[in-house]
Amino acid sequence: MMRSMYAGVSGLKTHQTRMDVIGNNIANVNTAGFKASRVTFKEMLSQTLSGAKAPQDNRGGMNPQQVGLGVSLGSIDTNHVQGNLQSTGLGTDLAIQGNGYFIVNNGTQNFYTRAGALTLDENGNLVNASNGYIMQGWLANNGIINTNSPLTGIRIPIGDTMAPQASTEAVFAGNLNAADRVDWTATIDIYDSQGQKHTLTLKFTHTGNDTDNDNGNDTVNDNEWNWTATIDGATLGGSNEVDSDEITGTIIFGGDGKVVEVTGNTFDINFNNGTEKITGFNLDLSAVTQMAGDNTLDGLYADGYSMGSLESFSIDNAGVITGSYSNGLTKAIGQIAIANFSNAGGLTRVGDTLFAESQNSGIAQIGAAGTAGRGKISAGTLEMSNVDLAEQFTDMITTQRGFQANSRIISTTDEMLQDLVNLKR
Repeated sequence: MMRSMYAGVSGLKTHQTRMDVIGNNIANVNTAGFKASRVTFKEMLSQTLSGAKAPQDNRGGMNPQQVGLGVSLGSIDTNHVQGNLQSTGLGTDLAIQGNGYFIVNNGTQNFYTRAGALTLDENGNLVNASNGYIMQGWLANNGIINTNSPLTGIRIPIGDTMAPQASTEAVFAGNLNAADRVDWTATIDIYDSQGQKHTLTLKFTHTGNDTDNDNGNDTVNDNEWNWTATIDGATLGGSNEVDSDEITGTIIFGGDGKVVEVTGNTFDINFNNGTEKITGFNLDLSAVTQMAGDNTLDGLYADGYSMGSLESFSIDNAGVITGSYSNGLTKAIGQIAIANFSNAGGLTRVGDTLFAESQNSGIAQIGAAGTAGRGKISAGTLEMSNVDLAEQFTDMITTQRGFQANSRIISTTDEMLQDLVNLKR
């Protein structure tokens, strides 16, 4: 038999494989996170008819004479170039802008994917919508995320409650009119240890207290005010005072209208409702001024909050999942991890748009999105397939022509063999 026959057969096989890859690429043109593949060919071993000869005895050298034995597959490479992002509006749809892969687990093994179509299961696990594999990352402990801890499945605790916290400080800010020193009242809401809300009322009265000057004469301090604090249903007091319905103190301003001294602003609160007593509550008046202008003083901030239940969550570009609670507060729930590889092309496809580590991909380098070369996460979007249809159809044409040419080699060789057989007739 002629060598060309087998060269043509090898060409048919390799072009069939190339068409298989092209077909798979086109079939997955709308598969989220899909990465296209390409085929490269290489020459088979050549049969040497005569070796090369060096120049000698005043004769020139001769090149080797070799006949190729056909073509074989060189490689099937995965193109990991990022696809375009498609907006979906779903907060659980995620895409990575840049390098890296989401990590999912089937219960025994981690896999890696660029497909970020996620959903919640009945246990609140954040899972890959196509196969139920659980998204991996780090869960928060009291709102603190440790990205150096081992990976775990991400779970959204829908219905979770945030325990109330008693207030320990209230901040008031604004101006007391220096030109028209009328009484002024400001309020702010604070919370007891069970999360019940109470109103702290602060009344300011200009005192004009008499003070002795160096000559023994009485003068009026125009920069001193008395304040009186009351809280509905509570008794107030300090270490040296008897609890009562109200507690008083003073605030003294300097000539520039800024606070010089505040007295009595640390006290205890007993709500008289079975809740824990607040010891050392701090009333911060350092931001109050006494200027010639309108009275604007009011409550600015108080810590503490009521009980809240988780109502919704969002994911930022670092993969941090933040829960929004019914009490108006937010708290970190967890963070999605991103894996990077020194050779992403070495990853092994395992179906379901998933990849697994191989001996040539390198070990997964796991960390937070946006760090150490890892891409950022875009919520509400999906990464589209990176298949270029124009390129695939062009490759399809060249593959078809290559297949036809190799089939012609076989048919022509067959005709030559037929002519050889006919010599006997």
